[in-house]
Amino acid sequence: MPRGSPRSKPLPPSRRTEKSIARLRPLWQHLVMVFASIPFLFYFLPGLLAIYYAIPARRRQARNLVLIAASLLFYSWGEGRFVLLLLASIAANHVIGHRIVLGRQAKGWLLAGIIGNLALLGVFKYANFITGSAGFEIPIIHLPLGISFFTFQALSYLIDLYRKDASPPENLADTALYIASFPQLIAGPIVRYEEIAQAIRHRKESLAMMAAGIELFIRGLAQKTLLSNLAAGPADSVFGLPPEQLTTLSAWVGIGAYSLQIFFDFAGYSNMAMGLGLMVGFRFPRNFDYPYATRSVTAFWRHWHMTLSRWFRDYLYIPLGGNRHGTARTILNLWVVFLLCGLWHGAAWTFVLWGAWHGAFLMIERLTPKAVREAVPPLLGHLYLPLVVALSWVLFRAETIAQAGHLYTALFGGGGAAGVSLDQILPGATGYWLLFAALFTTPLPEQAITWGVRHLPGPARTAVSLTGFAVVLILAAAFLAGGGYNPFIYFRF
Repeated sequence: MPRGSPRSKPLPPSRRTEKSIARLRPLWQHLVMVFASIPFLFYFLPGLLAIYYAIPARRRQARNLVLIAASLLFYSWGEGRFVLLLLASIAANHVIGHRIVLGRQAKGWLLAGIIGNLALLGVFKYANFITGSAGFEIPIIHLPLGISFFTFQALSYLIDLYRKDASPPENLADTALYIASFPQLIAGPIVRYEEIAQAIRHRKESLAMMAAGIELFIRGLAQKTLLSNLAAGPADSVFGLPPEQLTTLSAWVGIGAYSLQIFFDFAGYSNMAMGLGLMVGFRFPRNFDYPYATRSVTAFWRHWHMTLSRWFRDYLYIPLGGNRHGTARTILNLWVVFLLCGLWHGAAWTFVLWGAWHGAFLMIERLTPKAVREAVPPLLGHLYLPLVVALSWVLFRAETIAQAGHLYTALFGGGGAAGVSLDQILPGATGYWLLFAALFTTPLPEQAITWGVRHLPGPARTAVSLTGFAVVLILAAAFLAGGGYNPFIYFRF
């Protein structure tokens, strides 16, 4: 990773950034076992796999209990006593799910479960936002890790049971493994109960699945450590600047870097989660499919955080009527979904505006005649989509609407003339490395590598693949061992 030239000096963070880091530091001092960390890679994961595979495959429940214990340990490592909240959610949803399956007053139990889960999310995630917006303050309520993810999975569990889309669990352990499974507990992908209900009870692990899981995990680890973390430095530098030091060029560099950071951060985590699932016999759904390579916001949301998009589609958009009741109703449904999607990501007006931004462009695309959409040259679409999404990330990343306003002002020519120099934001070879990283937001590198490897003889193909993944793993581990900057964006959701 580029370290910067000797002449470059690190940018001083703004007071707001210092306060933000100070608030988050106590959590990060305890949250040391995210996937991209030395404790997880060299202690937790090898130990778990050793214990898991020491148990005979026929003892499925014993293996499940090992995964549940590991998941609770993983969660409690970062959250301590809040693991009790997770356990309470598991127990309550299991009881309510059992009542729903019995069929007596099933709709009433479903309603109680939905209200209970949303109330849990509301208290811990939105209470401070609601009271602050109303003009009065209450003591800061801690936001438990992954609460947005495991709450949505619990809702999916109850609704799938009510709709009879999934077979009911055999026992509490089945419910616990679904809701608390550590690979996707903190940051997804959001898995529907029906997708893994059978695997919880009857999955079959294999050497091929283990190999595919290791490959996918290493790919995600590389995205996180070697691409996302590198982009984090320039992004944080720009968003930490006071308004008078923002220039138009630095602002564009900042949102470009953040666009890369958030994609590789979240896509990398999702790939690691899917890889971990394969290692123990679970096939989790894909969460990203080159979203920046699409040509419209509509297509973007079919390729970005695909499991969340599908969740909102199946459990909110379609029940609201979807596109079955005319254009006006469809537009209203889209707005409702994306305003709530924004709020799901964070309890702040910036996130609400971020959701509204995407809802607005979806509305515009929906109202644009099909003939006009099809007449747009592909190159223009490939320029339009990254620009629209990058501009939306300003709202997602900014701490306040005022800060977002300063960034937008700078982006469109209102920045200061004598701000920080570009070599302070992009020290050394960082700028070239970001351009290299940008290539990996498209399928071109993967296609080129696949083409090249495919033309090698069988033994050489295996050797090249193993060597490549080994080198990537060593580089990622070296970065982590060296104590490089390793933020994780989605831990607070």
